[in-house]
Amino acid sequence: MGRMVGIKDVARQAGVSVGTVSNVINRPEMVAEATRDRVQAVIERLGYVRQESARQLRAGRSRIISLLVLDMANPFFVDVASGAERAAREAGLGVMVCNSAQSPEEEADYLGLFAEHRVRGVLVTPADVTGANLEGFRRHDIPFVFVDREVPSADGCSVSVDDIEGGALAGRHLIAQGHRSVVYVSGPMLLPQCQDRRTGLLSAFAEEGLPEEAMVHIEAERLDVASGRDAGARLLGISPRPTAVFCANDLLALGVLQALFAAGVSVPGEVALVGYDDIEFAAAAAVPLTSVRQPAFRMGRTAAELLIEETGDEAASHQHRRIVLQPELVVRDSTFASRPGA
Repeated sequence: MGRMVGIKDVARQAGVSVGTVSNVINRPEMVAEATRDRVQAVIERLGYVRQESARQLRAGRSRIISLLVLDMANPFFVDVASGAERAAREAGLGVMVCNSAQSPEEEADYLGLFAEHRVRGVLVTPADVTGANLEGFRRHDIPFVFVDREVPSADGCSVSVDDIEGGALAGRHLIAQGHRSVVYVSGPMLLPQCQDRRTGLLSAFAEEGLPEEAMVHIEAERLDVASGRDAGARLLGISPRPTAVFCANDLLALGVLQALFAAGVSVPGEVALVGYDDIEFAAAAAVPLTSVRQPAFRMGRTAAELLIEETGDEAASHQHRRIVLQPELVVRDSTFASRPGA
């Protein structure tokens, strides 16, 4: 590999000072047109690219926002990233997207990388529910905004969805369809989202006078399709089999659907199924999936806007805010059939 062309190489080839080259790049109006044209010609001929990271460190402000999510294989987080990228682009910034894979250790590694590169700020859905990783990150004075999670203190902004209401929406819908026994398939219950969606489901039970025992809880290892298939296999072993399933996200629900189909169990004829997130694949499933929709794009965009405000020209007047968005139930074929006599 050849040596990277530097600003000194441009200055030497153009017969000008390093300061003149810098002015051509950053303040071209300060350089005479003939000199500016000569320097630009050398820049193009040598293929010089300015070292943006070094310039940002000197200026004390990066143009990069980092987004750290739990699982980039989940289309929900792809939509969150799209919203964040749109807001950042409009502000002349870029977004570096990283995946913690639901691992506190990988999350800690990425936070260390962000600190090393002095990113402008971080949008994060925490994998470490103890908060230790982010508490350690605070010492770097790099602002961060929680995404899909409420901030546990007044020290930062957050954009989340009312997951308790989301769980209640699913529960009320299933009860209205005549179901009196529901399996809740969650991811790891250390995650607040899984806890809140269960709380909402139980609140719907309480509204109708149903006992908590009417809910059977299956806790999956991860929030993915494979874990959903495993949960579906466990569901098939329950006797008597509950007539409805509510999953903490759509990927789990799609895995459960696969397991039920493989066992010849009709959805929704024998078992109704509700997911959460309303990813694109929910509507395209073999049986279109009823799901609790989260405004993922809006969530990512709003979080990025808060971070840009906190780190930009309006930083002095910025006040931390907790924004809670509302979910919406989208009813499709997977819960369409009512249950006579239930």
